[in-house]
Amino acid sequence: QLRAQNQVLKKGVVDEQANSASLKEQLKMKDQSLRKMQQEMDSLTFRNQQLAKRVELLQDELALSEAKGKKSKKSAESSSQLSQEQKSVFNEDLQKKIEENERLHILFFEADEQHKRLEAELRTRLEVLEMDAAQHQAVVDSLTRKYTDTIEKLQNDKAKLEIKSQTLEREAKDCRLRTEECQQQLKNLQAALGSRLEESLCIINEKVPFNDTRSNRYNALNVPLHNRRYQLKLRDLAGQALAFVQELVTALLNFHTYTEQKVQIFPVDSATDTISPLNQKFSQYLHENASYVRPLEEGMLHVFESITEDTVTVLETAVKLKAFSEHLASYLGFLRKILPYQLKSLEEECESSLCTAALKARNMELHRDMKRLTAVFEKLHTYVSLLALPSTKPEGLLRTNYNLVFTNIAASLHGFHDILKGISKCYSQKSTLEQDLPTATQKLITTNDCILSSLVALTNGAGKIASFFSNNLDHFTASLSYGSKGEAEFISPLSAECMLQYKKKAVAYMKSLRKPCTDSVPYEEALANRRVLLSSTESREGLAQQVQQSLEKIAKLEQEKEHWMLEAQLAKIKLEKENQRLKNSLSGHLTENIQEHSALPNVAEQKENAERSLREPMKSTSLTSVQSNNTNTCLLKCLLCQATDVESREDLIKTHYMARIAELTSHLQLADSKSVHFHAECRALAKRLSLAEKSKESLAEELKLASQNISRLQASPMLHGDELMTTKRSYEDQLSMMSDHLCSMNETLTKQREEIDTLKMVSK
Repeated sequence: QLRAQNQVLKKGVVDEQANSASLKEQLKMKDQSLRKMQQEMDSLTFRNQQLAKRVELLQDELALSEAKGKKSKKSAESSSQLSQEQKSVFNEDLQKKIEENERLHILFFEADEQHKRLEAELRTRLEVLEMDAAQHQAVVDSLTRKYTDTIEKLQNDKAKLEIKSQTLEREAKDCRLRTEECQQQLKNLQAALGSRLEESLCIINEKVPFNDTRSNRYNALNVPLHNRRYQLKLRDLAGQALAFVQELVTALLNFHTYTEQKVQIFPVDSATDTISPLNQKFSQYLHENASYVRPLEEGMLHVFESITEDTVTVLETAVKLKAFSEHLASYLGFLRKILPYQLKSLEEECESSLCTAALKARNMELHRDMKRLTAVFEKLHTYVSLLALPSTKPEGLLRTNYNLVFTNIAASLHGFHDILKGISKCYSQKSTLEQDLPTATQKLITTNDCILSSLVALTNGAGKIASFFSNNLDHFTASLSYGSKGEAEFISPLSAECMLQYKKKAVAYMKSLRKPCTDSVPYEEALANRRVLLSSTESREGLAQQVQQSLEKIAKLEQEKEHWMLEAQLAKIKLEKENQRLKNSLSGHLTENIQEHSALPNVAEQKENAERSLREPMKSTSLTSVQSNNTNTCLLKCLLCQATDVESREDLIKTHYMARIAELTSHLQLADSKSVHFHAECRALAKRLSLAEKSKESLAEELKLASQNISRLQASPMLHGDELMTTKRSYEDQLSMMSDHLCSMNETLTKQREEIDTLKMVSK
């Protein structure tokens, strides 16, 4: 392309050079014609000057002739005829010269004008041509520099390409040699692999009874690749889900409990009047909420515990999802059971005389939201039960549909969050309207605040779990099934269970291969260690039993703790009310006494001023008035002291009972720990006793065999006397050792029985 452009530019430069040369030749010709015209002009001016001089001469001659004519008229008359003829000739000649001069002047002027015009045109054209030539020369120079640079660059590239082509040629030669070698090796490998394939096919046909890759049932038993990072990620996600479910469970428990309290105090307070049978039944059902809500947390905890680093967590092996689905179904049944009562309770509240139009509108909104809440839980239960199908009934769900199930769960969780936000907003407005009622009590306000706080916690927990599920939806739908990807159905749970067993066996086998051979323990030491392990109080079974008992106690204590925390809150509210009422009564009573006390001295002073002039019998009345004044002040002091004594007495009673409860709790914990320890000791001693009895039986059998051998040796005549004595002594030594061991065993057995008896007595 550069070469083609270079040729075009060269052609343009040549054409421009030819044009400039032709223009130069034309300029030369014009210069020549201009010089010729100038020469003609010079000759004409010279001729003109000659003629002018001649005319001047003729005029001088004419003047001389006229002067001579005046002097000599006679001579003039004689020669007048001759001069007339000469004059006419001169005049004609002069006239011709004048005309010719005029014509020459005109031609000269025209030629001069034409020359000037042509010179101006040629000068302008010359300037234009010089400018064009300068531009063309600049273009030519720039193109020359550019093409010289391009030529140098192309020459350098050509040199580099020649070097590269040489290296590529050498590499091509090497590659040809290598390809020839590789082809030779490939032929050899094909021959070797063909022979090995024939040999392997012969071995497979002769030795292998079946091919498990042809059947999907056999493929399901193959252990998949272990992805430790995926298992850790899934366990982390399960831990986060467990924390969110625990928050939801706590919020649901608080919501149902405070709703039960609300039913008891609004619209009719059960402390002052009997509530309706509908609300009584509704309150009774709400009181059972913990038995339906708590299993949700336990089911999620079991799901979290089933996901470990060593197992394969897929939908076919997640058998704990079935239990969680059942717990969710039981809670859904609880919601369905309380829903009609809740709706009827709201309708009954709307029908009461205290309900305003705005409060009725909020109640109807809450009526609709409660129906939507139950419907959302029904959706969640449906999708969770579908996820639990691969581990129980795999034919109920196709592998191509479980991604859609996870997507619908995420959408349902977001809907659950939106519904809870609506319920929280509606309940906030409802509680505000109820506080404005004239019959609103402090207990109702406190209960409404507790319900609002539980709804806020429930809304926050639902939002967290919805966003958590949406953010990790790709991870959930990535690989929650194993087996061939082309299959449309899930693998049967029995095959998945067998696969897990095979995985455990494979892991154990790999561990046994990687485990270094340890030094063998001596037989006597191993026996002693076995006895210690069997008779130890810290055995695995004992510790597991203690842990189970401790977990049961902890669960019971947590239930009691929640119950007593609620009771404490109610008692605290009642105590605040009683303190407020007591303060109000005390302040009223004190103000009355103070008023009486202030009035009595005034009356006494008036009596004293009025009765100063009376007799002494009248002094007794003043004395009685003073005494009454003193009694009133004493009563006032007694009331104040009584109030402070009541508070101090309550504090003393409270501290005494708290100390007593702490002391009894410590004694109870100590007694529990001692009983557990004594029970473990009794179990260990019972194990030791059974082991000692077994060893006693084995030693008795050995003793019997030794005595039989001794009698047989004594009866055999083949042995010599010395040999018989040595064998007899050896057997006697063995018998004495066995008898000593039996005696020691009997002593230890008696001691252990005594210890067991004493421990039983102590534990009782």
